Amino acid sequence: MTTTHQASPNNMTHDITLVGAGMCGMFSALAMAQKGHQVTIFERDSVPPAGDADKAFFEWERKGAAQFRHPHAFLGLMCNLIQQHHPELLARFQEAGARIVTLEEMLPPKLRNRYTAAPGDEKLWVLLCRRATMETVVRRYVENIENVRIVSDRTVTGLLVNEHDGQLDITGVELGERTGGHEPARHNSELVVDASGRTSKFPGWLAKLGRPVREEKEDAEIVYFTKHFRLRPGEREPTRSERPGAGDLGYLKFGVFPGENGHFAIILCVPLGENVLRRAVRDTGLFDQICLNIPGLTPWLENARSEATTEPFGIGDIKSVWRHFVTDGHPLATNFFAVGDAALRTNPLYGRGCSTGIKHAQLLAEVIEENRDPVTRELRFAERTEEELRPIFDASLREDRSGIKRARAVMEGRVLHRPDSLKKWFRLAFGDAVRAASREQLHVLRGVMKTFHLLEKPGDFLKDRRIQATIFRYMVRGRKRNAAARLQPGPSRAALHDLLGLSRPSRSPG
Repeated sequence: MTTTHQASPNNMTHDITLVGAGMCGMFSALAMAQKGHQVTIFERDSVPPAGDADKAFFEWERKGAAQFRHPHAFLGLMCNLIQQHHPELLARFQEAGARIVTLEEMLPPKLRNRYTAAPGDEKLWVLLCRRATMETVVRRYVENIENVRIVSDRTVTGLLVNEHDGQLDITGVELGERTGGHEPARHNSELVVDASGRTSKFPGWLAKLGRPVREEKEDAEIVYFTKHFRLRPGEREPTRSERPGAGDLGYLKFGVFPGENGHFAIILCVPLGENVLRRAVRDTGLFDQICLNIPGLTPWLENARSEATTEPFGIGDIKSVWRHFVTDGHPLATNFFAVGDAALRTNPLYGRGCSTGIKHAQLLAEVIEENRDPVTRELRFAERTEEELRPIFDASLREDRSGIKRARAVMEGRVLHRPDSLKKWFRLAFGDAVRAASREQLHVLRGVMKTFHLLEKPGDFLKDRRIQATIFRYMVRGRKRNAAARLQPGPSRAALHDLLGLSRPSRSPG
């Protein structure tokens, strides 16, 4: 079935070139098409293979998407935007086996037993399936939209520009040759949108044109490894318990990601300095042994409940990056916009990339509709991006920095959570109280989950008077009691090395 989107009467429509047919590219195309724009997408990779989700997962070559086979989950922000703007697409996800998991289903037994629904709970849900399934479903949905054209196996090699009065206008893109084809080497359009992801070539092209893109960049100092599994016939997922399926042992982060149709993935995230352990997690047998010694992961693998479908594989170069396309109040170029990872990216461990990508796409579609002047559009898009996405970016940076400190403290044999000032004591005590209260009080957990799902700015829930009073009460009862919420069940660094038969880790110099 072909879908046609008509422009609103007051909207000026454009011919738009969009580079990249990944998740952000597809949702950018949807957002633009809904406003009536004509969208042409250029994608360097091939089309998804015909067939089911397994065919896509094992056979689709997606060199342009580094995280294609790493686990994903759609957070509440993305889920609600899909439900609001693309309800038919949500139905397609479910038909492909994607699962909706509600707040109640995510609660540990102690809280679930006394759960009563409250207004807003319906927004706190996730959609779970493999990235390959997500991309295949979205791609086939977008292919049926009349005002969107996808050109696969076609590489964008440069920009078409027009410079006048010191202003650089982007007028289209240059294209590489396509095997067996004779399409033009240039494609002109009114607007160009970069959705090509973290390896975008656009900053380099702009720099060659005398418009260098300023970047903020910080390394998360981790590498993480994924291994996929499938439940054996007749087996069911373990029930949710008090043992968390995700956590941080200081020297190792872990998480399990349920997928569709019995598939699931486990990630093990290792600090760059843990050289012995980093080599160990590449070994499929040692990967499983590590999981079997972490209480939150054990139920997924014990008693031959599941079988592996891949070997462990990793992803590195994990950095937070923010690119500035406006300098001192002046856009580097007009009629050009970067969305998603091409503009900003956070540690993929937090699973925020798809959600911020679709939000960014919606912001761009609104800015284009509301502003006709090219310079005003650029400035307003930069402002909206800063307003809506910078708080999420900054929160991710803080989490990265905290994780680096924890990892270094463990490696150096230091006690990180022993404060040396009253200010530090209060900050640590407050954090312990929030964690403890969120494990035992539903109203506090709801506030935390709104931040987790990106439905409000990080920390906004702390403005709630009732939550403030609860956290203060937990602080009064003492930090020692609250600190138990910070501790994750699992072996110590030295104990895990012994269990795996690895050389005992030495302490790094402090």
